[in-house]
Amino acid sequence: MSSNDITIRYFAWMREHTGTSSEVIALPEGVTNVEELVPFVTKQSAGHATALADMMAVRVAVNRTYGDLGTAISSGDEIAFFPPVTGG
Repeated sequence: MSSNDITIRYFAWMREHTGTSSEVIALPEGVTNVEELVPFVTKQSAGHATALADMMAVRVAVNRTYGDLGTAISSGDEIAFFPPVTGG
């Protein structure tokens, strides 16, 4: 892992679509928040595009703290995407 890398984690059905529970990628130049990262991630594969197609149905955490599309990201961060948690 280089100093410019980030870790992206996927949970539940998102993991099934992407085919992985996590991946390490270089933080794209000019990307400073989650919203700017999403278009880059969706270009990885059709499964990635499906997993992140409806960001209103996706929750985000950066470094294990809940966030949103405006949450800042930087090199070394861990970004997690997961579906809403429901209880019963």
